[in-house]
Amino acid sequence: MHRRTASLILLVTAAGLFTACSKPDPQTALEAAVQQLQDHLEARDSKAVLTMLDTRFRAQDEYDAEWARKTMALMFLRYANVKVIAVTRSSRIDPPGSSIGITEAQVLFTGAQGLIPERASPYSVQLQWALDGSDWKLRDVRWE
Repeated sequence: MHRRTASLILLVTAAGLFTACSKPDPQTALEAAVQQLQDHLEARDSKAVLTMLDTRFRAQDEYDAEWARKTMALMFLRYANVKVIAVTRSSRIDPPGSSIGITEAQVLFTGAQGLIPERASPYSVQLQWALDGSDWKLRDVRWE
């Protein structure tokens, strides 16, 4: 019985190690990148957000990473608290098996100096991601 228990523990441990060592699938990694972007914005961590941008980043076909840096600096100076509330959010690899990811979301951005939001703006947002090695980088942002 002791030998059987030890074998079972060894088998479970080995399975756990293989699972921990394996890379997440691209879809899971894409969803994690979207959540990470939201977390960095809410933490007001512009450096972390900028590291998530692709070298060819564009917003609305006219703005670049420098615009993103300046916009975040102004927003973070103006508001002590920033929230990104995703009312709906879906991500997909498009086409399946490619290195392009698409996230579509209905979001509400809020900014406040205290607990009560001073500004709340709803947007329909589309994010286009590019797979860079094992990391998803934000390449394009569009909103209405």
